[in-house]
Amino acid sequence: MRSSTDRRGWADAARDTAHLVAFRARTVRRPAGTVIGAVVALALTAGFALGPALVNLSALDSPALDRALATLQGNLGGAFVGILLLAVSSSMGSGGGRELLSRSEAAIHPISPVTEHLGALLLAPLNLAWLVQTWGLLAVTALVTALERLPGAQLVVLAWVLAATAAGQALGWTAEGVRRTTHGVVVVRVVAGAVVLVVAGLHLAGALGPLVRALPTTWVAQTGQTSQWPVAVAVLLVIFLAAVALGARPAAWALGLPPREELRVQSGVHEARPAPEPRWGSPDRALLHRLDRGSVWRSVGMRRGLVVLGLGPGLVALVAGLEWSSVMLLPGLTASGAALLFGVNAWCLDGKGMVWRETLPVSARDVFDVRALVVAECTAAVSGATVVLALLRNGLPPLVVGASVLSCWAVVLVQVLAIVMTWSIRSPYSVDLSSPRATPAPHAAMAGYAGKLSLVTTLTGMFFTGLASLPWVWVPPLLALPFVAWSGWRLVRARRRWLAPAERARVVLTVAAV
Repeated sequence: MRSSTDRRGWADAARDTAHLVAFRARTVRRPAGTVIGAVVALALTAGFALGPALVNLSALDSPALDRALATLQGNLGGAFVGILLLAVSSSMGSGGGRELLSRSEAAIHPISPVTEHLGALLLAPLNLAWLVQTWGLLAVTALVTALERLPGAQLVVLAWVLAATAAGQALGWTAEGVRRTTHGVVVVRVVAGAVVLVVAGLHLAGALGPLVRALPTTWVAQTGQTSQWPVAVAVLLVIFLAAVALGARPAAWALGLPPREELRVQSGVHEARPAPEPRWGSPDRALLHRLDRGSVWRSVGMRRGLVVLGLGPGLVALVAGLEWSSVMLLPGLTASGAALLFGVNAWCLDGKGMVWRETLPVSARDVFDVRALVVAECTAAVSGATVVLALLRNGLPPLVVGASVLSCWAVVLVQVLAIVMTWSIRSPYSVDLSSPRATPAPHAAMAGYAGKLSLVTTLTGMFFTGLASLPWVWVPPLLALPFVAWSGWRLVRARRRWLAPAERARVVLTVAAV
């Protein structure tokens, strides 16, 4: 029997991956929108890679600006490390990476582990955090690199992103394989907790910055800004190819083991609990709240994703030494990432049980309000953890900056909630979220959602970053009111649409057809 990882196996896997991509492309509801989204993403990538270099900052003659650029230059190697940490955490959180074909659909097809591995690599860029980190690294590199050295430096950045993604994918498959062993879940959690404690300890001891600057990523970043950049590109491409090849081994190992966490959730027996005492509202709302919270927490993928999103960006801020002006962009991006776990298709939490849910003697208003509350809780918890970790790194900000951060945080939470609840009613999808590799919508739709959310929250963060430079503390809260009012109106409009029986029936029948 021919091994699935020999030369013929790789050729077959590449062909199968192309077939799956073509199949997925033909199931897109709005092909024109997908093409436009791809063009916009490429245009943004080019803009971030070239735009900052075209700005003549030296003409401003500002000592503060010079210090900021020197800080960015010194932390560029740390930003490279952040890309690697993101790739590892994203792959571990999604159980080895996203799947081109859902587990239920793939059950009758002979899809090899190598095909799964290649598909997960192809889908890695359809990740909000991946896109934002890559764009940020391109922009920072363009700021600190001389114009004549910029093409080589950006090629090094792209080669590093490829190598880090492939290496993160291989480590993610390894972690998933360990999870599927007898005591693997405990092992992975202990190791991850130990890493977090070590990073926190190094930061408190003041050794984290020097350690990060001593890593080989500093050499990669510095070499990209010299005439020796082809050497760095060649080395990184070799690492990329080696990581892709080596990643097939842990992928085959992991996919050959039973998914213990998912099976435990599906086969577990839970004792009935007494009805919750309502702290506010009616008993019906309290029961719905417990049910919806439990649906989120029981999903292995969402549980992992919320933890990774809550800790990952904050740890990147610790490692890279981001200032408050950069940290202000993170709450919106992490809230968007949390919404992308299920909020963009919020009713998919119920699956086939959506029909049963509609037979319960509860008000449709309560159903919408509680589901929106659960989505808001998840986005607030994840983005709040990022703010807390930023406080550990930078300490308390000045009063105006603190007011801007809190105002921006409140605005992006309401923005994200209104947007995703509107999408959930306008474009519901039938998906099965029992697998940690599943997504709440097709991958093309997820890419569009990620782009729209990141654009809205990034522009909002940039707006409040500008307000932080003003001397008046009352300005950020005052200017936050129109944003909140507009998003609140959108949320009310989505609620009104849900209350229409015909619209609600369409959503229920679509989501229940799993």
